[in-house]
Amino acid sequence: MKPISQFANLADSILEATIVASFTSFGFRVRSRLEHWREPSDANGRVIVVTGATSGLGLAMARRLALLGARVHLVGRSETRLEFARQMVSSGATEEVTTHRCDLSSLRQTGELAQRLSRERIDVLIHNAGALLKSFVLTDEGVETTLAVHLLSPYLLTEQLIAASALAPQARVISMTSGGMYSQRFDLTTLEMGPDGYRGATAYARAKRAQTILNAHWQQVYGPSSLAFHLVHPGWADTPGVSEGIPGFAKIMGPFLRSPDEGADTAVWLAASAPGEPTPGMLWHDRHPRKLHRLPGTRLDTQDEQRAHDDVALWCQRRVARALNLD
Repeated sequence: MKPISQFANLADSILEATIVASFTSFGFRVRSRLEHWREPSDANGRVIVVTGATSGLGLAMARRLALLGARVHLVGRSETRLEFARQMVSSGATEEVTTHRCDLSSLRQTGELAQRLSRERIDVLIHNAGALLKSFVLTDEGVETTLAVHLLSPYLLTEQLIAASALAPQARVISMTSGGMYSQRFDLTTLEMGPDGYRGATAYARAKRAQTILNAHWQQVYGPSSLAFHLVHPGWADTPGVSEGIPGFAKIMGPFLRSPDEGADTAVWLAASAPGEPTPGMLWHDRHPRKLHRLPGTRLDTQDEQRAHDDVALWCQRRVARALNLD
């Protein structure tokens, strides 16, 4: 990677300290210009799976990666929207674009998706599907929906693909996170919210914080076998998830929100980077590694952090088994 000038580094640090300027389109435009970002050279022949690929960030990622030569697999809930996305992504693509209908709030469907994908040799798996609900919704399998989509389904899909040796050597798993996770300290006892006092934004933020713990666990366990795990914060982007999930925020911040392409940029950059680059196990925002904690009281001490890595993985394993009646 090309070295960044001292002035560009200073500008990045100032933006990062302000939060609002960093997360909006302004931060993206300043960084990309001062640091002279280039489009990744290519992703020729790479097999890339994108969940939540029918709109917003997922669709933007899929389109750019297909133009870079990747063979893209689109995962979404609606057959109609998948076909529309396939046509958009295929325009200008040089490789085949494949669709997979799967509602990731269903662990059964997620397991079936893993079986279908196990025949592939996947270079990049991008966990992008999301759900930010206004009220408590339990899935048919007895799991709070936000937690199912953001934590349990990604856990199940990743673990089953690893077990099936469907991830290629030096494969990357990229999980899209959110600034909301900065507000939460990981606490397994409060992770799964019930209907009493339910707040969708809190459930979302807690799931995203747990996602950071799971990512660290994966890197620790599977990193030695050459797999790489990354977190990406896309900034505040103008997507259906934002406009529908937090309409008040979207209305106020609308003129300043990033475009889907701007929000997708760092995930695309990671997916198309050369093998072994950049450093795995990190949280990325605008092509820079970032800290996982911004607020006091959200950081675990070293011993609790290590315990949390093991606890969240075991909890996911047991919660999936219970939901699927495997225990």
